[in-house]
Amino acid sequence: MAVVDEQVVLLSESGSAIGVAPKATVHTAHTPLHLAFSCHIFDEAGRVLVTRRALAKRTWPGVWTNSFCGHPAPGEAMDAAVERRAAAELGVTLESYTLALPDFRYRAVDASGVVENEICPVYTARVTAGEGLLTPNPDEVMEYQWADPVLLLAAIEATPWAFSPWLTLQLPRLAGLGLPGQVAGAAAL
Repeated sequence: MAVVDEQVVLLSESGSAIGVAPKATVHTAHTPLHLAFSCHIFDEAGRVLVTRRALAKRTWPGVWTNSFCGHPAPGEAMDAAVERRAAAELGVTLESYTLALPDFRYRAVDASGVVENEICPVYTARVTAGEGLLTPNPDEVMEYQWADPVLLLAAIEATPWAFSPWLTLQLPRLAGLGLPGQVAGAAAL
């Protein structure tokens, strides 16, 4: 269940905190720059978890995306926010996680005109996949799939419109870091 009075941290163009606003009112056609994060979960086989956003989501409903995303609360450490959202969206405790893309930033407009405008550090995380590992919150995730990162990257390149814009921007950048699923001698994940 979503927190009714959840707040997001508003940012200046240089990335400094300049205030807070209710999350419920921020995502509009004129979304101010704010702080968020994304996380890509990998299992022991090197597969990446992709999730399909619930139809009730305000932005990009029903679209396939990274494992989970979120916004740190005012004064909340980013690590604590990552752990909180992993539990809230997927019902999972991360074994480990690493800040992979600290300076990721994007702005995108969905079909309804709602804007995402975020400075969004990107994390990678590890879990041991197993039966019953995930218990997705249906308000956040309508379905999920463990995917071969090489095949996922190819799908994103072939059909970027079928995925969230942040996934289409993040995965190629993560591929350049040689993350789990790297094929020997391959240029991409």
